[in-house]
Amino acid sequence: MVRSNIYLLALTGFILLMVAGCAISENDETGATGTDEEAKEHTYDQSKVFGEAGETKSELPGQIAIEGLGLFDFNPEDIKTLRDDIFLEGHFSIFDVLVHLGQRGDIELDYSFDPEMNTHVINSLDGEKLWWYSAFYDGGWTEVSVFRMDHYPYKDGMSIYFYQEEHSFIALVYRSYREEIERRLENDGSIIVPAVTIEGKDETLVFESIAVEANNLRSDMFQPDVITAIDVIITLGNMGEITYDLQWYESIGSADVVKSYWVNRINEDESFRRCGFVYEAGAREFSLFRGNHIHIPSDIRVINSPQYVKYFWICL
Repeated sequence: MVRSNIYLLALTGFILLMVAGCAISENDETGATGTDEEAKEHTYDQSKVFGEAGETKSELPGQIAIEGLGLFDFNPEDIKTLRDDIFLEGHFSIFDVLVHLGQRGDIELDYSFDPEMNTHVINSLDGEKLWWYSAFYDGGWTEVSVFRMDHYPYKDGMSIYFYQEEHSFIALVYRSYREEIERRLENDGSIIVPAVTIEGKDETLVFESIAVEANNLRSDMFQPDVITAIDVIITLGNMGEITYDLQWYESIGSADVVKSYWVNRINEDESFRRCGFVYEAGAREFSLFRGNHIHIPSDIRVINSPQYVKYFWICL
């Protein structure tokens, strides 16, 4: 698979998402609930969060495709995560699926953890180097991604494809990872995003050097204090810079398995019909469909120390 074809499919898929996304205006007016003990774990305003995460562990048999090797079946219940610093028991990444195949003897896999990038890398698969992936959730499509594969949460009904890439592409991705970790170390382990932009219908807000707080919105999936892209919005809300609403969706349109919170409103801009907020995060060299604008809901997109985070309003 070549990236030029993935790019075109990503553009087509983005249009399809916004058509299907008309469903995001159908708000569930039941407020977030939870015990007092659960509330203590959260630092966000629960009156701004509508709906509640139910059971989100994967249960259905899945498949993974590997270029030149074929299609492999797996049972999510058999997979353990290597990133127990990120995922709770029962949740795992697409990279964990690949490791599972290696442990099962289906493939020859050599991998290692690189602390300078905070990710696992594939040293060789079937004796070959330069492997990358394409993945998307139920109802999605093929798209270019530069997201760390051991951060990418697995969900029921998703598609995963590993293929060989150009050295130049992988080298650029790895360089961006190292720059993120260097930036985080310079900030004593804090995630401080140099530039956060919110482009609404009638206003554009720009914030500099935002220290993102962990709000534990997805305490069903992630370990305490893991920071995701949606924490940028919650942090700005906690700072009094914006107001917002979040909405839980079990499904949207043709996507039966969504199980995530979406940013339904920022200030006066509230999702309706085919209009709403989308986002991207990462290094600027991968902006938009070059790898940052991928359809991982922002509440499950773990961030390290991105160069920028951008939420923007779009109508189709």
